[in-house]
Amino acid sequence: MNRFLRLLFSGLAGGALLVGGLSACETTKRGFPEVSSPSTDPDAVNRRKLEASSKQVAEVAEGKIRYIVPREQLSAAFTRQFGDGTAIDKTVIRKVQETAKDKAVYYLVGMGLRNGMFRAMALPLQTSSDNSLYLSSNAARYIITGVGCTFCFFNFEKNEIVGTTCEENTGGSRCDLRVEETNGFFQRR
Repeated sequence: MNRFLRLLFSGLAGGALLVGGLSACETTKRGFPEVSSPSTDPDAVNRRKLEASSKQVAEVAEGKIRYIVPREQLSAAFTRQFGDGTAIDKTVIRKVQETAKDKAVYYLVGMGLRNGMFRAMALPLQTSSDNSLYLSSNAARYIITGVGCTFCFFNFEKNEIVGTTCEENTGGSRCDLRVEETNGFFQRR
């Protein structure tokens, strides 16, 4: 009987190993992955590059700007981007073109107040070939703080922001400009 139990036990152990070994083998057949050829359309390729690192905020159609992202959402994003209590109540996309021969550059601008002082931020937008306007996360932030000035303007040279001007020319009032290299305007949640 002892011999019978040994044979039974070794048979069961061998069977368990066989079943365990077979279950470890892959029995499903993998299909071939679907393959599609990449688009050779340069506009589509450029649009994908912009969308990968940017977000479309507007488009230009027949000389008019149509907002894709609602202005209320842009104001909230500006307020969040300032992060210091500045309340943005006006947003605008401004076209800058020094001469008719120059390519137009667009800036997304938010304006508001902090402790009664004028504040504004401008972010350059990228333009695609189909006139869509994109905000890139690596776009610089141009930030104005008014000191004794009720309204400040950005000064442009060759379609780039180079300084500021105070609306009034009273003594002691000025507009301070600070430039930050990147932005977190459309942070992922």
